[in-house]
Amino acid sequence: MKLLIFGYGYTARTLVAEMNPAPGETRVTTRSPDKAAQLEAEGLTARVFPGTDMTADLHWATHVLITAGPEDGHDPVLAHARDAIVAAADGLVWVGYLSTTGVYGDHSGGWVDEETPLTPSTARGRARVAAEGEWQALYHAHGLPLHIFRLAGIYGPGRGPFAKVREGTARRIVKPGQVFSRIHVEDIAQVLVASMAHPQAGAVYNLCDDDPAPPQDVIAHAAELLGLPVPPEVPYDEAELSPMARSFYAESKRVDNRRMKEELGIRLRYPDYRAGLAALLSADGA
Repeated sequence: MKLLIFGYGYTARTLVAEMNPAPGETRVTTRSPDKAAQLEAEGLTARVFPGTDMTADLHWATHVLITAGPEDGHDPVLAHARDAIVAAADGLVWVGYLSTTGVYGDHSGGWVDEETPLTPSTARGRARVAAEGEWQALYHAHGLPLHIFRLAGIYGPGRGPFAKVREGTARRIVKPGQVFSRIHVEDIAQVLVASMAHPQAGAVYNLCDDDPAPPQDVIAHAAELLGLPVPPEVPYDEAELSPMARSFYAESKRVDNRRMKEELGIRLRYPDYRAGLAALLSADGA
């Protein structure tokens, strides 16, 4: 396998750690020349993108992962490398695009699956629907072996609630009926590995755990694990939230993950936030 990753961030790093590829089997992109030099020092082949012609890298690759999100309503990878991707399509075995469950919009706490119509209620969600459509157009027109992964809220090492709970800055914002789905980053990695091993071009998968839950319950459980006082509740209408945070609270839904499990044989390492938080705390040594 020769893997090319557009955007080497949190999830991509976890994937590479999961795969533990041999030297020379992974190439990645970053926007910063300094970051590219750092990645090269770590043993990866890094390209500055946009700014580098990716034609040779795409013809080298058998597998391509796109983690970069939309910019100004458009997919940045297709904006700069569409022709090169089309030219390389026949030699690719698997292409993965990381999207979000935000494409489904608000369902007032109801369940959604991969067949649910896409009715995003935020600008971010609408941009993701547009980007998915751009990639699917290449699948239909040029046979690009596309796989779309709709990710719920990501947590994992360095992205858990413990630091804020310890600092006393965590807030239990309560909006009646609000639930979120989430997924541990290591479970995202194992799903991607399984999909690469069993490609099904055109497939769409929801990536989430088994337990959609109110966000305030997660904070409360983290405090209990630490043996600290549970932060008081803050009514949503009284909470000071950034526009980004408020956009998350604009949508409430429960995400079905059965296709991921059935088609890819996935057994989640962290089937709910309780298992995930316990593992994070154990790894933290606290």
